[in-house]
Amino acid sequence: MLSLRGLTDHTVTSYSTYISTYLNYLESINCSPTDASWQIMRDFIKWLKTDRSLADRTINAVISQLRFFHIYVLHKEWDPSQLPYRRFDTYLPYVPDQETVWKFISTIKDLRFKAIAALMYSAGLRSGEVRNLKVSDISSTSMRIHIRHAKNRNDRYAPLSQRTLKILNEYWRTCGRPMDWLFPVKSRKDGSMVPICSGQLCVLIQKHEKELGWEHRITAHTFRHAFATHLYENGADLITIKNLLGHRSLNSTTIYIHLANRSLRSCPNPFDQMGGDIDE
Repeated sequence: MLSLRGLTDHTVTSYSTYISTYLNYLESINCSPTDASWQIMRDFIKWLKTDRSLADRTINAVISQLRFFHIYVLHKEWDPSQLPYRRFDTYLPYVPDQETVWKFISTIKDLRFKAIAALMYSAGLRSGEVRNLKVSDISSTSMRIHIRHAKNRNDRYAPLSQRTLKILNEYWRTCGRPMDWLFPVKSRKDGSMVPICSGQLCVLIQKHEKELGWEHRITAHTFRHAFATHLYENGADLITIKNLLGHRSLNSTTIYIHLANRSLRSCPNPFDQMGGDIDE
C-alpha cells in the first residue's frame, strides 16, 4: 500500500519499522490487528514513550503510521480523538556565524569533504540533496545547481557560488574526475559506484570539529540553517529564501526571522529609549 501511494523508499522503511514494532507488540499480548482496540493502541503509544523513550515528534510519526495502517490496510475508520497527537517543545537550532562557518570549511583538508561542506552552506542543500548530486547537475555557465527530486518531490535550482565552483573544480581534477555521481563511493555489496552515505558525512563533520577543538554542535543540516539565516541577515526577503531552500510553505521559512541577528538589531529596545539615567 505504501508503494501504491508512491511514497519514497525512506518513508516506506520508516513506516515498515514502526508498524512491525506494533505488530510484534500485538503478538506479545495475543491480539490480532483487526481486534486491536483504541485502548490497546493507546497502551502501545504509552509503551513506546516509557519503555522505548521515543521523542514526542517520533511518537506523532508513529500515530500517523498507525492511521495509514488502519485506513489503507485494515480498511477501518480512524477517529483522531481516540489517539491524539502529542504536543512537543520546539527548540531553535544552533546557527554558527559566518566567521565560524568560514573557519570550519576553509580548514578542511579532505577536498571531497570540503566540496560537500561548501555546497551544503553556499547552496543551502540538505544532506540527501548534496549526496545525490550528479556531475551534470552543476552548471558553471548559468552558475546554478539542479536539485532533482527534493524532499517535497519538486525539482529546483540552487545558486552556485564562485568560491564553491573553484573548490569543486579542484576536487574534480584531483579526486578521480567523476563522471556520474558527483561524490561516489564504492558499494560494499557489489563494488558499484554509489553516492556517499549520510553516515559518512556525520563522521566527517564530527571528526573535523574534534580537530578544531570544538564541542559537537554542527550537523549536516546546520549549514542549511546557516545559509538561510545569513541570507536574511544580509537583506534577502523571505520569499526568495523560501524558493532557494525549496520550502513548500512560507511557514517553514519564518524560523529564520528568529534565528537572525538582523531582527534584534533593527528594532530599538524600548527600555533604551526611556529618558533619564539608570543610576538616578
